[in-house]
Amino acid sequence: MATLPTVGDSDDISYDASAKRLYVSGGEGAIVVYRQVDPDHYKELSKVETVRGARTSFFSPELGRLFLAVRREGQTAAAVWVYEVSK
Repeated sequence: MATLPTVGDSDDISYDASAKRLYVSGGEGAIVVYRQVDPDHYKELSKVETVRGARTSFFSPELGRLFLAVRREGQTAAAVWVYEVSK
């Protein structure tokens, strides 16, 4: 088990077993990607800026994609952003 600093207002954590990565989405406006070093240790690989309030996500290992729900903001319609996961 590990405790990691991550994006604020975190909602979803997905584990990519083939790449040994964690994807954490948070309403603070980012997705943080960690690489699993061993069962109890992780290293932050990147922090991808999104938009404030977009915190719900789903990772599909079959597609190699992370889907992020982005809420409606003013005149901007709600959307699902799709991120291709690089190996």
